[in-house]
Amino acid sequence: MIVALDHVQLAAPPGAEGELRAYYAGVLGMTEVPKPPALAARGGCWFRAGAVQLHLGVEDNFRGAGKAHPGLRVVGIEAYAELLAARGATVTWDAELPGHRRFYSCDPVGNRLEFLEPVPG
Repeated sequence: MIVALDHVQLAAPPGAEGELRAYYAGVLGMTEVPKPPALAARGGCWFRAGAVQLHLGVEDNFRGAGKAHPGLRVVGIEAYAELLAARGATVTWDAELPGHRRFYSCDPVGNRLEFLEPVPG
């Protein structure tokens, strides 16, 4: 039986680890998690924030995920959006999901990320 989501893996082109580290750690504020040695040889990098894990795996014929995306729950979405924008990330607000504030941003290789926070009430 499924009990939890362990991680989400996104694809990235070969050699993009530096810009991915700059974005996921430097812009989003996530912590890089060391990959097990057998998997590290494949390239890519893993990140964590609390219980949330995002894995970036190398894909030779990479194409950024423009529609598919992880939805990342945040606290203090306005302040977080301002922080991301101040760090150079594009923030695109969307008001279409009832009961939530949310915005989208893309990582440096074109993967779409959704950030959302429930509206109290």
